[in-house]
Amino acid sequence: MKWQGKTVGYALTGSHCTFEEVMPVIQRFVDEGANVVPIVSHSFLTTDTRFGTSASWQEQLRSITGNELITSIVQAEPLGPSKLLDVLVIAPCTGNTTSKLANAMTDSPVLMAAKSQMRNQRPLVIAISTNDGLGLNAANIAKLLVTKNVYFVPFGQDNWIQKPNSLVASMDLVPETCEAALQGKQLQPLLLERYHI
Repeated sequence: MKWQGKTVGYALTGSHCTFEEVMPVIQRFVDEGANVVPIVSHSFLTTDTRFGTSASWQEQLRSITGNELITSIVQAEPLGPSKLLDVLVIAPCTGNTTSKLANAMTDSPVLMAAKSQMRNQRPLVIAISTNDGLGLNAANIAKLLVTKNVYFVPFGQDNWIQKPNSLVASMDLVPETCEAALQGKQLQPLLLERYHI
């Protein structure tokens, strides 16, 4: 299988409307042989929304991956020294996480995992989901686009009429982006025409 023998870190941040879209992606990694290590943000861990309860999403992640969730900075820190992850993907990656990552802030399990991955010069894959990707966060996205070992899941404007600054990655391209990243390549085309209008 394509991911046999690989360990994929899969981190989720608080774009709650995207969780349903990424669960099949995580399942695909598992079905293709990967050991998936789930890492979650404080928002994922504590917030119930109209898209589902935190408890239900946590249970779904455990069920799919067969692993316990990394939920604290202390739990995430050993990912660096152990060099456990072949690739780390943050999907969905909010504007908040994007801005902190671009400015070297480490105040969550997801950001600590990202810092550990970058320390090891191993691929970090970002699947953005942010309402200000073409606003204040544009500078942070640009900074990460030129950062060594950081790769983006192809993205586009998801609702340019009502939310002209919003950018969302095509989550179905997460595995292909990770595969390219392991070869040191950015999956192309990077900019997509989205369709959620």
